[in-house]
Amino acid sequence: MPPLSFAYLLRWLLGNERWQRLHVRAATWAALAVVVILLAGSWIIVPFEVSAPRATITSFPRALWWSIETATTVGYGDLYPVTAPGRVIATVVMLAGISAFSIVTASVATWFVSGAARHARQVALAVEHAEHEGRADVSEGTRALHERFDRLERLLLDRDGPAPPKAP
Repeated sequence: MPPLSFAYLLRWLLGNERWQRLHVRAATWAALAVVVILLAGSWIIVPFEVSAPRATITSFPRALWWSIETATTVGYGDLYPVTAPGRVIATVVMLAGISAFSIVTASVATWFVSGAARHARQVALAVEHAEHEGRADVSEGTRALHERFDRLERLLLDRDGPAPPKAP
């Protein structure tokens, strides 16, 4: 496979331990970032929403539940921001949640794929080894047959004498 092909680069990335550790680190940082954003969003949104008419997010516990609903994109509809700043905060919480869950999902997928890739490499090495041994066995068998035919030809020549020349 040429070194610049897409499949080669993908195999190199998925098989690279440093790349796999990077995915785990990214998932960890994304999870921490989303927790901070959920807590900060919950803390920041309450002052904007508490005095608004028809407000449903009126306390920190309700705001925390709302931020978890929003980040996970569940959105039951029981809590929602009614002010413009609250909606901006909601947008940030939504994007952070979607991004974090995407990164975590990608990390888990990379973990599964790297296990399958490692298994595929082991199978490929086993097949290559078996093929090499098979070729060696075939070569040895072919050499043995050539020796037997040469010996048979010598025995026939010794018994019958040299073969007469062929007619033109």
